[in-house]
Amino acid sequence: MVSYMDYTSPSTQFTFDLNTSTLFKKDQQNYINVLGIKQLNTLENVSLLDIFLSRNNVVEPHYHQNAAELVYCISGSATVSILNPFTKQILNYTITPGQVANVPQGWWHYELALVDNTHLLAIFDAPTPQVILGSDILRFTPTNIMAHTYCLDENQWKQAIAPVKPSTYIGPYKDCNKTKEKATYQQPLNAPHSYPTPYIHRYQHYWG
Repeated sequence: MVSYMDYTSPSTQFTFDLNTSTLFKKDQQNYINVLGIKQLNTLENVSLLDIFLSRNNVVEPHYHQNAAELVYCISGSATVSILNPFTKQILNYTITPGQVANVPQGWWHYELALVDNTHLLAIFDAPTPQVILGSDILRFTPTNIMAHTYCLDENQWKQAIAPVKPSTYIGPYKDCNKTKEKATYQQPLNAPHSYPTPYIHRYQHYWG
């Protein structure tokens, strides 16, 4: 029970319509709805993102500094890719309806839709799902620091990241020239870490 909540107050909420709480929308087939304590004030240590994706759209690389994430597939199919910070390996887990993949707190990850009408539910063990996005890291880290740190040509780096928009959330962009190539990503990079879809993938997780 939430200790600070006055359950006798008329402002107490026990239900909410996620359709009214869009976090990000790329188009009619690709968008994310959010539910946290700001939307439903009786929530405790739980929140979620309701994610809709069409084929080859990806929830951009990111990490959640305040929560672990359990990704549940409602419909369609997606590959959840996780960078294990201890082994330095990318782990690819393809999930279909009824299957889950767990992302430990603070781990770099992304989700790629393999088919149209993919619907994912991302559940967090925190009242608000905080996030640090790859696009924001690329755009807001000073170019001179990136160039100096990684021995890069600063002008080339500026040119390389020029198309990156802050808070991308779902890529690629609608105006991306590469979409004209109709490239497909049926099997993610580092595919040896993938498993057949009939299996439910379970692995150790760490709660923050």
